[in-house]
Amino acid sequence: MRIIETTLALCLLVNPVFADELTGTLKKIKDTNRIVLGVRDSATPFSYLDDKQQYVGFAVDICKKITDAVKQELKLPDLRVEMQPVISSTRIPLMTNGTIDLECGTTTNNADRKKLVEFTNTHFLTASRYVSKKAQHLDTIESLKGKTISSVAGSTNVIQLNKVNAERKLGISVQSAKDVVEGFLLVESGRAAAFVMDDVQLSILVAQSKDPAAYEVSREALSVPEPYGIMLRKDDPAFKAVVDRATADLYRSPEIMTFYDRWFLAPVPPRGINYNIPISSELKRAFANPTDNPDPAAYAR
Repeated sequence: MRIIETTLALCLLVNPVFADELTGTLKKIKDTNRIVLGVRDSATPFSYLDDKQQYVGFAVDICKKITDAVKQELKLPDLRVEMQPVISSTRIPLMTNGTIDLECGTTTNNADRKKLVEFTNTHFLTASRYVSKKAQHLDTIESLKGKTISSVAGSTNVIQLNKVNAERKLGISVQSAKDVVEGFLLVESGRAAAFVMDDVQLSILVAQSKDPAAYEVSREALSVPEPYGIMLRKDDPAFKAVVDRATADLYRSPEIMTFYDRWFLAPVPPRGINYNIPISSELKRAFANPTDNPDPAAYAR
């Protein structure tokens, strides 16, 4: 009996992930032998379809590193990785109903969303601004008064736009877009005077446009810089521990700058555009000290 008890104790030490019965997302992944990543079609260069119709990008690379950690944790070398397209309005419902296990895109980690979902360590910082045609001279938020302004449905940006609109009594007519491509198209076609979105995505949209010199991103911001995080389900501490450990290890390693340089400081497929977005000092600090803090003030210290 003593031999059996000793053997059992050693087995539990060798296989800590199975010492307690698996629950939540880890159990779901183990039972189905698959992990489902929520990805975007057009959130360049974070998550998008390339010319081979493959999902690629900075956030996708990070999610692949998390997936490798899950494979190792569950001892599933042949784990299937599936991609599920999401948009701003569907990403949280598809996470909470169990359709996707990680959301790999440009989702802002904030206190309101953390009531519904969870986030791992921050992978980018961005502020909400607007893009418009230079010829319109929309230099300040006040200059948007009475105009039609677009933003993506279900995004943090549209909430911030509505807040500014109400507080300043601007009389803006807010036009919803399904994604960033449609939002910018409304400005290109003249159906909207400006498009409100994260500044990094606006810079990328301008660089990809037919006439980059015709557009400008506002200097005035509708928000302070806020954190992006890979999204996962709430109340799932075992899975979050695996994801947090994987991202923290990545962000503290030189590999994260290999990822960053690939997507922000080098020609990006399929058009070979270099977005030339240097890493900020705030993001460098966030990588050196990984955190899932949703408070923008935490990144300015």
